[in-house]
Amino acid sequence: MITLGIETSCDETSVAVVEDSDKILSNVILSQLIHKGYGGVVPELAGREHLKAIMTVYDEALKKAGVQAGDFDLIAATYGPGLVGALLVGLNFGKGLAYGYDKPFVAVNHLEGHIASNFLVHPNLPEKHITLIISGGHTSLVLVNGFGRYRVLGQTKDDAVGEAYDKVAKLLGLGYPGGEQIDRLGRIGDRKYFRFPRGVIREESYDFSYSGLKTAVALHVRDLSESELEQHRADIAASFQEAALEVLVVKTIRAAKEFGVEAVSLSGGVASNSRLKELMQKHLSKIKARFFCPPPELCTDNAAMIAAAGFRRFGIDGPSDLNANAVPYLKLV
Repeated sequence: MITLGIETSCDETSVAVVEDSDKILSNVILSQLIHKGYGGVVPELAGREHLKAIMTVYDEALKKAGVQAGDFDLIAATYGPGLVGALLVGLNFGKGLAYGYDKPFVAVNHLEGHIASNFLVHPNLPEKHITLIISGGHTSLVLVNGFGRYRVLGQTKDDAVGEAYDKVAKLLGLGYPGGEQIDRLGRIGDRKYFRFPRGVIREESYDFSYSGLKTAVALHVRDLSESELEQHRADIAASFQEAALEVLVVKTIRAAKEFGVEAVSLSGGVASNSRLKELMQKHLSKIKARFFCPPPELCTDNAAMIAAAGFRRFGIDGPSDLNANAVPYLKLV
């Protein structure tokens, strides 16, 4: 079965063609550069940029996959969570194709797409495992008992970890998006330069909080002169990153022990962070649990993961109704 996937939940316009559950024929991703000057995604601009790009990205995905319009058997598009204006572009584009070519359509939960990104490239990933979904909009720790069977153990109470990265990068004058910049600086900075607070690390909770950490960095930067900031920019980035990642690792390892799983996976944009993968691998090896993470191109928002999730969801529930609407605050159920 050939599945056409469409993803426009935030600031990446992506269309992919995937055969069955795991053969990626194409996965075209266009990142919007217009937001760089604002230090974050501007929802109205995101929707307009998707409208400009969606047809071009669609044509390129078909060309790279070597298929013609209408050759696909199933169409899958993200319907939430995300920015409502952005979601509507891809969702309506997908529904229009499904109606025009008389193909079944599946509305896909973006978070389930991130979970599917690991199933897409790791056929040996156990059905039961712990997954950590981390991005600019999401921080969720989930017990997976097979595709479609989830128990959300904890999630952020305020800022997502990726959002904190972007805001701290802006404070440090690093531009947007900030995750890659802080990861790069963190490799050369002093991680022990300053001990920033660790949010919601209580033993009984699997929830997260990043607003306090972001504020602590802002207050620290405020008290520095320009020359001091220049001197310690890499140290601040490294110290912030240690605080942000420690909580993710501690809670994930504790969940793996509590629920007796043999594997942990990461997904979402922050999953490509080199320091996080280093720490997670180190601590999981101590409890003899396996570690899984998609390649960087499948960590960011992309349509291949939406196609993979749509293929699996279609096998469980069949097609979605063509009146499916965007749900910006959709939960993982």
